[in-house]
Amino acid sequence: MHSISTLQALFTKYLHENRVQKAPQALYEPFNYIMNIGGKRMRPVMALLACYLFDDEVENALPAALSVEVFHNFSLVHDDIMDAAPLRRGQATVHDKYGLNSGILSGDVMLIFAYDYLRRSPRQDALSGLYQTLTEVAIQVCEGQQYDIDFEKRDDVRLEEYLQMIEMKTAALLAGSLKMGAIAAGAPAADQEHLSEFGRLTGIAFQIQDDFLDTFGDPEKVGKRVGGDIIQNKKTCLIIKALELADQDTRKQLLDLYAQQPADEQGKIVAVTNIFKELGIPDFLRNLRNDYQHRAYAHLAQVDAPAEKKDLLFGLAESLLVREL
Repeated sequence: MHSISTLQALFTKYLHENRVQKAPQALYEPFNYIMNIGGKRMRPVMALLACYLFDDEVENALPAALSVEVFHNFSLVHDDIMDAAPLRRGQATVHDKYGLNSGILSGDVMLIFAYDYLRRSPRQDALSGLYQTLTEVAIQVCEGQQYDIDFEKRDDVRLEEYLQMIEMKTAALLAGSLKMGAIAAGAPAADQEHLSEFGRLTGIAFQIQDDFLDTFGDPEKVGKRVGGDIIQNKKTCLIIKALELADQDTRKQLLDLYAQQPADEQGKIVAVTNIFKELGIPDFLRNLRNDYQHRAYAHLAQVDAPAEKKDLLFGLAESLLVREL
């Protein structure tokens, strides 16, 4: 019986065995750098778990697991460039360490390798489904990123639009990871779709949770200072829903606060947080998160696989979703 830790170890070993070691070094060193500076490895483990539901030979899904992890890190490299971010996982971002041109080009080659790794899948009859799923996910991630960029210029973003954006930008790859793992195992189409929906809904719930914790989490347990999104004037589901619920005066106050970069950052955090509490945003987000989570688990329940194996996937989702909320 596999565990999350044994699957993580299996993937880490496979990742190291498939390091890209070729010239030109300036192209592939940034690739290997971003792949080796940590991360939760959540997506490849989900791919392996999805395979394990139907096939004890989880090695059949290792190429798909590596593919989704390389794709995920490619998207981070380019996101960091667009955001001009200096740090990723506590380390220098690729473009900051190696230069902008290297960041762009290394990200490009990572996307190509994400597809190339799929050719190593033991089940060659699964290749078409694997390629199609990765392509659909890649398009959605790009579309979600563009929506996110567009939203920065708008004060009228609706919650439905935001949820659609995070479904594309964040949840699509979780859904794709699970579906690709199931495809690698030769799972029935109905089970592939239930796992995909489980991943999609879990991904949305995870982002709602993440938004909540940025403002209302315990900094010692969350691992970062609370209120970062408020300081950066980021449009998350908290501010979007608050603007929908607020009366005219409160709405103006919120918009004024989000237009500022005051010297007293803590004062801004407190003022915005108090408005969120007055508008009932914490309870709203708990209920919204729980709705997506329960719908996700309903899809997992319908997957035709041994209960003890599904419990592993359930436990992983719980560890992601039940974090101080």
